Amino acid sequence: MNNDLTVGKPSSVLWKFCLPLFGSILFQQLYNIADSFVAGKFIGEQALAAVGNSYEVTLIFIAFAFGCNIGCSVVVSQLFGAKNYRDMKTAVTTTLIASAVLCGLLMLGGLTLCTLLLELIHTPSEIIAASKLYLDIYILGLPFMFFYNVSTGIFSALGDSRTPFIFLAVSSLSNIAVDILFVKAFQMGVAGVAWATFLCQGISCILALTVVLKRLAAIKTEGHAQLYSWEMFGRIARIAVPSILQQSFISVGNILIQSVINSFGASVIAGYSAAVKLNNMVITSFTTLGNGISNYTAQNLGADKPQRIKEGFHAGIKMVWLICVPLVLLYLFAGRWLIYIFMDHSTGLAIDTGVQFLSILSPFYFIVSAKLVADGILRGAGMMSQFMTATFTDLLLRVILAAVLSRFFAAAGIWFAWPIGWTIATALSLFFYRKGTWIIADQKAQLVSAN
Repeated sequence: MNNDLTVGKPSSVLWKFCLPLFGSILFQQLYNIADSFVAGKFIGEQALAAVGNSYEVTLIFIAFAFGCNIGCSVVVSQLFGAKNYRDMKTAVTTTLIASAVLCGLLMLGGLTLCTLLLELIHTPSEIIAASKLYLDIYILGLPFMFFYNVSTGIFSALGDSRTPFIFLAVSSLSNIAVDILFVKAFQMGVAGVAWATFLCQGISCILALTVVLKRLAAIKTEGHAQLYSWEMFGRIARIAVPSILQQSFISVGNILIQSVINSFGASVIAGYSAAVKLNNMVITSFTTLGNGISNYTAQNLGADKPQRIKEGFHAGIKMVWLICVPLVLLYLFAGRWLIYIFMDHSTGLAIDTGVQFLSILSPFYFIVSAKLVADGILRGAGMMSQFMTATFTDLLLRVILAAVLSRFFAAAGIWFAWPIGWTIATALSLFFYRKGTWIIADQKAQLVSAN
């Protein structure tokens, strides 16, 4: 069902639209958590380290898929808000064609260069073979990841966050069962973990793409929608390329940080691999809520209702902070028990590393969540240079500080780099938000009302 985000009380509209998005990303994270859980519990610590080590490389591919998602989603949201349905359909088909070409190039490069990437991040020799095996299978499934992300971006642009949630919930839960089946019953090791994700994500992709194309076909347009438009491609690229660059540089930064972590050995890698999955579940959830706010912003700007953006920002902050409270308490006081999910042993360096990571980062979720809400508005409004400035500031600080602080505080120094980068970048994002056209429009409205 398509929903108009330009009418109704902003707080109610955002809650109704974003909560299924929040649920969707929790299930999306189950893919990675399930892989780590099965690898750590049923194969061993080195398998957990191999999956976690490979995960940092997979984030490069995810960055490109995310860029296609957000580029299509923002443009389709604007056209949907403006009720320009013919160009909206052209934007969708243009994105699908461009994404297919990009995905093919990434698969070719990934299969050719993944060993080199693993060597560049100083992957320990005892886990490099398993890491490469996991990555090779993951890369074969890139078309499923790309087209699923584009499909969910279209659903969100149409104001429908419930349908992709249902697909993803079923697929993620199935992935856990298939993971265990392939590893325990078929004794497939790390390959079983990777093939289970390939299979379940493929089914989810096919279902989502089929439904979204039927949904679009039901929308009537005046005249024939163009299959591919270079002009539309440029419009999408203006949003997608900065998002891809932003996510890619973050991925490269994470790989550089991973290389620092790898110097501390397999146990620290395993502990970090478990804890970073829990951390990424939170950060990715807030990023997804920010994407929902991007759709809200784009629809309202497309409908020429900038005054609703400020109300949406305040509603978004309240929403993410309410979600922060239980998560921060859970990670602070039950972090050790959560790390146990991924490991058989209740003591040791790996467990202690994971607990330390969560205890340092989790209190700062209140800060980074505010940044991601502001970023959602900047991206929805097309203010990509400001959005990238804040994001790159965070990334550069984290990479530099991780390298420097680890010399003085060992692995703990790496974890301290996260909250420092988050805090400074949040200040920048909020500054750019305050300079937006919606704030100016709201101030003018207040002056007119006062006079």
